[in-house]
Amino acid sequence: MNVDYQLEPALSADEFIDVLRRSTLAERRPVEDHERIELMLRNADVIVTARAGKLLVGVSRAITDFSFCTYLSDLAVAVEFQKLGIGRELIVRTHAAAGRATRLLLIAAPKARSYYPHIGMQPHDSCWMLEPV
Repeated sequence: MNVDYQLEPALSADEFIDVLRRSTLAERRPVEDHERIELMLRNADVIVTARAGKLLVGVSRAITDFSFCTYLSDLAVAVEFQKLGIGRELIVRTHAAAGRATRLLLIAAPKARSYYPHIGMQPHDSCWMLEPV
């Protein structure tokens, strides 16, 4: 199977929502709020997509200063395309686009916690959050 990767800053909210639903990420994203999803996409610094033909099968969305840190906010691969190296390649390409000198950070979805050590990422025990109000 041939998968094409590209930077896609103008990714549509509809396609993004669709791949979130076909992965396990939709349950933790505001997919019913189209306007909010649109803002998430427009305000991202790096969006990398994976496509099998025209079908969006994976996406990464990151916020970065292109110098010191990159927060990989979303990494979604459609369930039927998982375990093919697509997630790893999306991470590599996102990090390259943001700058390899940046520290790439992410918060793992509960179902994906075991995936990240498998691809060489290190855990960090000090993450702090404020929930939206």
